[in-house]
Amino acid sequence: MEKTRSDTDKEFSFNSKDFDRVRDLIYKKAGISLADSKQEMVYSRLARRLRATGINSFSTYLDSLEKGRSESEWEAFTNALTTNLTSFFREEHHFPILAEHIKNRKDLISVWCSASSTGEEPYSIAMTLCEAFGTLKPPVQIVATDIDTNVLATASKGVYNIDRLEKMSQDRISRFFLRGKGAQEGMVRIRPELRELISFRQLNLLEDGWALNGPFDAIFCRNVMIYFDKLTQGNILKKFVPLMKKDGLLFAGHSENFLYVSDDFKLRGKTVYELASLHPKSSKSMSHDSSKG
Repeated sequence: MEKTRSDTDKEFSFNSKDFDRVRDLIYKKAGISLADSKQEMVYSRLARRLRATGINSFSTYLDSLEKGRSESEWEAFTNALTTNLTSFFREEHHFPILAEHIKNRKDLISVWCSASSTGEEPYSIAMTLCEAFGTLKPPVQIVATDIDTNVLATASKGVYNIDRLEKMSQDRISRFFLRGKGAQEGMVRIRPELRELISFRQLNLLEDGWALNGPFDAIFCRNVMIYFDKLTQGNILKKFVPLMKKDGLLFAGHSENFLYVSDDFKLRGKTVYELASLHPKSSKSMSHDSSKG
């Protein structure tokens, strides 16, 4: 094999065989499909795990995972390869739709944020619902999940650098955040009333059974499906169906389109979906993948 820069200049040898093994492991573990272009990213992130474990080669590290290394290292491996780009009120057109959707409802409102990352999305949902009901204690329960335990720990604390709020109105900041003083200058903390509306927990969307109590008025699954292949996307969407109320909404990311993956949903608005019928059809066969060649 012809040597690449990774063979000669890097701290650890990392070749295409190692990369293929990583791709296979993370796909089986988390359903994430890594493109060929992600090889440098994979090296950079997993090299930290080699240093942390004292292992001096990728092949030995991957051998240890395949042979059943501790669950904590599997967790660290998965966390390292998970992308967690997020912000408060990201794709902000969704939040007025959510507010209008739950308007005048009498029952407890239930929302699932399926990829909560460091917490900005579920807290944005909580703020939206507080504003819709005009109180910091609305009849709302939000379940926020993620496969990455590190980001969940950050989310649960609800502490952020004030720079994260630069696009937020001063009114919202004063209503929903507490400013740090002294050693905490430049930091903000989510008000405890909002934190109490959210239950954070670890969940892998690839798991056969999800320990969730539906049905939900809304499910946020934004900028997650782009990391899965169409077969995995279809399986996840099919499992969403029984967890949604008949008039429930599914919010997707700006670059995601579920219409080519499942017949269970129809488009209601810009990246907002609803159930196609009260008696959903079975999901489309993956043999109808649009990538015919």
